[in-house]
Amino acid sequence: MSNNVLRAVRVLASVAMLATNLVTLPAAAAQPAGVTRTDLQRHDLSAPGREAVQVRVDLSPGIAFGRHSHPGEEIIYVLAGAIEYDVDGKPPVTLKTGDVLFIPAGTIHAAKNVGDVPASELATYIVEKDKPLLTLAK
Repeated sequence: MSNNVLRAVRVLASVAMLATNLVTLPAAAAQPAGVTRTDLQRHDLSAPGREAVQVRVDLSPGIAFGRHSHPGEEIIYVLAGAIEYDVDGKPPVTLKTGDVLFIPAGTIHAAKNVGDVPASELATYIVEKDKPLLTLAK
């Protein structure tokens, strides 16, 4: 490969990394101590302008993730522990290992580890591309 082609590849790789950081930075900045979000995968869907994103969320005992929303649906599977979900318009519900929850697009919600051990969920988002994955509620 010529030096020009290698240089172009390096520039494109840098731009892609910067774009990824800009998309994930708002969610990371909003992350309280005791919450760990691990991005697992992100793929375009056959529906134009939509993508699927999977994230593992770990909550330390007693830790809450405040009121927020997503630009699409969230499908939750509790991997471990007990997590209380407060979804606008519904009474709070506590889910344990193996339980699931569906949160409609744009619905404000919050989660709290109500157990005395770490809790984890697998969150699958079906969302609009190029929008922040998470927006804190005011």
